[in-house]
Amino acid sequence: MPPPPAPAIRLSTLLTLAWPIVLARSTQAVIGFCDALMTAPLGEEALAAATTGAVNSFTLVILPMGVVFIVQSFAAQLSGRGDLIGARRYGWYGLITAGATGLFALAAIPLVGPALGLTDYEPAVREMMASYLVIRLCAIGAVVGTEALGNWYGGLGNTRLQMIAGVVAMAFNIPLNWVLIYGHLGAPALGVDGAALASAIASYVGFAVVALAFLRGWGAPTATSRPLGLRLSELVRMLRFGLPNGLNWFLEFAAFALFINLVLAHLGTTVVAAMMVVLSINSIAFMPAFGVGSAGAILAGQAIGGGRHAEVGAVLRVTLSVTITWMVGIAVFYLVLPDELFSLFTPPGENAAALAEVGALLLALSAAWQLFDAIGLTLSEILRSAGDTTWTMVARLVLAWVVFTPAAIVGVIVLGGGAVIALLCVAGYVALLALVLAARFRSGRWKEIDLTGAAAAAGAGAGAELPAA
Repeated sequence: MPPPPAPAIRLSTLLTLAWPIVLARSTQAVIGFCDALMTAPLGEEALAAATTGAVNSFTLVILPMGVVFIVQSFAAQLSGRGDLIGARRYGWYGLITAGATGLFALAAIPLVGPALGLTDYEPAVREMMASYLVIRLCAIGAVVGTEALGNWYGGLGNTRLQMIAGVVAMAFNIPLNWVLIYGHLGAPALGVDGAALASAIASYVGFAVVALAFLRGWGAPTATSRPLGLRLSELVRMLRFGLPNGLNWFLEFAAFALFINLVLAHLGTTVVAAMMVVLSINSIAFMPAFGVGSAGAILAGQAIGGGRHAEVGAVLRVTLSVTITWMVGIAVFYLVLPDELFSLFTPPGENAAALAEVGALLLALSAAWQLFDAIGLTLSEILRSAGDTTWTMVARLVLAWVVFTPAAIVGVIVLGGGAVIALLCVAGYVALLALVLAARFRSGRWKEIDLTGAAAAAGAGAGAELPAA
């Protein structure tokens, strides 16, 4: 007898979960967008230093962010199974990881200058970027902590807490930019350093919001007041699945950072500044789709935790319908209005015309990867909700470092292909990744993964305990 058809997933259910995530992710992108917009009047060098410094700081934080992102998958599956106490323990494991990350970041500060000394940036850009990075490193623990707790709440179905934290951070960041970059209200004019300091302060404020809610038990259901009994075995399990997810993000982004710092830097400051503005614009366009993909992952994780694997395909189809529609619309927008959009970021100076010309062209060409980006991000999120992190890490590693990076180096540096070839390499990578992830999902291997250890726990003890929280 054939199995019954999977129940339909309502679009309204997905969107109800998604819109706070979209807004939360968009606030992060808006912060970066405003940093670029508000440093642009300081000149091309300052614009390149602030935007590239933001990308480099994200490269440093993306590994621990990816590790704690798996907290959402654990919380979703455990809540889907009705184990709310078990789900709460993973919020604490995320905080432990964030604290360790903050300590490592502080220890890495002396390495910033020597690392940038290996790049081809112009001296003024390199000096401003180094100072920017030192300031941003001081707030990495807060960034990871916000990500951990925001995803913990999201896994339980409360996506609004992370949105509130993001909105509060944005509300602090934008006026602080105005004060600290330009020296208003009696503050010193710190320029690029002011943008970094504003972002660092805003990160701590956003973390304080979500941490207070977590410690007070606001916004999350509780089943009992008995001690949590934090378990070393569960912390290790979170790292077991979280590290591949973090490496997944890090290795891809590190390849992209190398692309920026080596390939684009080879083409000069004008191309670097133009490409970074294009990426800032793309980050805002991308975040709504990523938010919808994350909402789909929550629904998929809850279904898997409840033993309803047949629902995951329906979740994927509904999620893809939204993300593809959005990203294709963005592609059309880029093709129709590239000059008008990029003109918002054109700083004054003798190179303004050249910057605007290159930037508008690159923005229009970036339309080439929007469809594949929608497919790739949605599939990646659904696979992550099942705990399929190691396979996706290997796929990104091979495509990013064996295909994309060599192709970009050969095409741009060896063959002198220029900015257009550089951007087409990005589009090719995104398309290949989407196809590989689609093949993985269709294989069904993700159904065999026991993320929370439910099967193993049926015949084994719970493991050693950490001190109760």
